[in-house]
Amino acid sequence: MSETNNKNEGKMEAIVSLCKRRGFVYPSSEIYGGFAGVYDFGPLGVELETNLKNHWWKVMVQKRLDIVGLDSSIFMNPKIWEASGHTKGFSDPMTECKECNTRIRVDKVLEEISVTADEKMSEEEINKLFDENKNKIKCQKCGKQNFSKVKKFNLLVQSNLGDFTDNGDAPSYLRGETCQGIYVNFDNVVDSTHMKLPFGIAQIGKAFRNEISPRQFLFRGREFEQMEMQYFTHPDNEMEEYEKLKDYRWKAILSLGIKPENLKWKRHENLVFYAKDAWDIEYNFPWGFDELEGVHARGNYDLTQHSKGSGKELNYYDQEKNERFIPHIIESSTGVGRLFFAVINDAFTEEEVEGETRIVLKFNKKIAPVKIAILPLSKKEELVKPALDIFNTLNESFVCQYDETQSIGKRYRRQDEIGTPYCVTVDFDTLTDNAVTVRDRDTMKQERIKIVDLDNYLLEKLG
Repeated sequence: MSETNNKNEGKMEAIVSLCKRRGFVYPSSEIYGGFAGVYDFGPLGVELETNLKNHWWKVMVQKRLDIVGLDSSIFMNPKIWEASGHTKGFSDPMTECKECNTRIRVDKVLEEISVTADEKMSEEEINKLFDENKNKIKCQKCGKQNFSKVKKFNLLVQSNLGDFTDNGDAPSYLRGETCQGIYVNFDNVVDSTHMKLPFGIAQIGKAFRNEISPRQFLFRGREFEQMEMQYFTHPDNEMEEYEKLKDYRWKAILSLGIKPENLKWKRHENLVFYAKDAWDIEYNFPWGFDELEGVHARGNYDLTQHSKGSGKELNYYDQEKNERFIPHIIESSTGVGRLFFAVINDAFTEEEVEGETRIVLKFNKKIAPVKIAILPLSKKEELVKPALDIFNTLNESFVCQYDETQSIGKRYRRQDEIGTPYCVTVDFDTLTDNAVTVRDRDTMKQERIKIVDLDNYLLEKLG
């Protein structure tokens, strides 16, 4: 194994460890042995993911006159998933190790040995490709090379919601993606808001997939949250609006503070039949560049399919041009977990300070889960009272932590590890000069600030 691979594996392990140790992410159901592909966000994790979702919502809805929000239900009529093609075509190729019964996603293990498996391949084609290369592949669990025939494995998660009386014997599903809820509400949004084309509908919500082999921490899971925006356009303007959206989303991700050198565009080489174009924004995760966000031009396929499936014409009437047509759709879609992982990976820094290694998460200040830590120098009451008074004042405007345990140096290091931009230390001089020491996370420089000026000082620093 190369030195680079060792370094990247080490960083991955360090990030996963820090996430659990500091309360960002826990393995789900851990006291019962865990549950693969599912994670719980802890006290700091829920603050960070909330900040990421709020940033996305502000950029995609609050600041845009042409985009509105939606929160559609997780359960929907099963016919929606038939019309969208999910019940038949939403699948991944799977093989099973005959020695230990571990299920393996074939396209991903082929990718690891630089063999591309096209998602449009038939079972026969992918079996042939797998047979040609399986001597280079070992089971990830037992290391053996005894595999079953490759089969397509549907990713929709079935449910027994209700007693099926409304749908005959058809099962219900947990939604595999959030965008279908947007498509089937197209008419409702037009009728209730009178939005004019081009316009978008944005949504943040849970999705579920029967992932064969969830792995790479938050990157690929079975329960996750998506942030998606579907933008409806006139067919003639689709590609013009598509280029605008690509540029807009690139700048939005950079505004989170992610390093530009850790991002790149990758074009889809094999498009599905209805797509005009498809690009992914890739991020340099510990294992290399991989998809962070998709920006795709989808044509009129989605509204056409739901028009056929429901018997309801999902078209748009342009009164000015006296023209009726099915809008074309461009979309941007990203996972909250993937973005969460990317910003932690990007912020994770190890540096030498006075002969010791300091681990610090150098988050962009606007997305840091905790903005300010208030630290009395000791637990003596004469310092605790003013420290708590400052906490109760600042937490009106900022997410704050109060910490009085262990030495001030150790408390600084704890705050560094969770990415807190500023520490406010209340010491014995505070009792006479009515000032506190404010420490900057990145420079570690300290500044003496009057308590009466503290709120405005931090507002200016944190924006």
